[in-house]
Amino acid sequence: MVDQKYTLYEYYRSSASWRVRLALNWKKLPYESKPINLLTQEQLRAEYRDINPTQKVPALITKDGKLLSQSEAILEYLEEAHPEHPILPKDPYERGVVREISQIVACDIHPLQNMGVLVRVGGDDMNKRTEWARSCIERGFNGLELRLKTTAGKCCVGDSVTMADFFVVSIVGNAERFGVDMTKFPIIARISKTLNELPAFKSAHPFSQPECPAELKYK
Repeated sequence: MVDQKYTLYEYYRSSASWRVRLALNWKKLPYESKPINLLTQEQLRAEYRDINPTQKVPALITKDGKLLSQSEAILEYLEEAHPEHPILPKDPYERGVVREISQIVACDIHPLQNMGVLVRVGGDDMNKRTEWARSCIERGFNGLELRLKTTAGKCCVGDSVTMADFFVVSIVGNAERFGVDMTKFPIIARISKTLNELPAFKSAHPFSQPECPAELKYK
């Protein structure tokens, strides 16, 4: 019997999709990618609504055909279903800190610079969109940087990779795209740079994805 793979509906530049790719790679779990083009609003088509009623990415289809959406819920599921190569520490307090860092990104930073908000704020004015996204990320990074001073080692929480690193690395990708001066946030920048050298992180990067435009792809 052929071992079933996960199926991931995603967009290559979606930071939430990026987090899930990181978790799947880190845990060495094979999956099939099903790209959903957010720029052409493919997520709003009836065919995708039948798969994921919220019409968001990412959406993970489990090996037995069940839907999970929302990146943090997917990561928690993968940790419980596949405890090998853990992404949560054993210590209860440290687990709480990992979730805290993850939610600083997922709840305080990411929603304010998401595509729907950028369109509402800036319309077709790309400069307005960029200015808004940059200011929101910088505001969030001010607090995140200070928090990481008390939690970080080589990674966001101590010296081991956790799901907090997946959230931080992916939001740094957005920060760089919107022109955030990362020299203001040396801990965040160091963690992102260091981890992006690891194979699991390199292969999850947006610029490594098959649907990434040729001019952006890693050479």
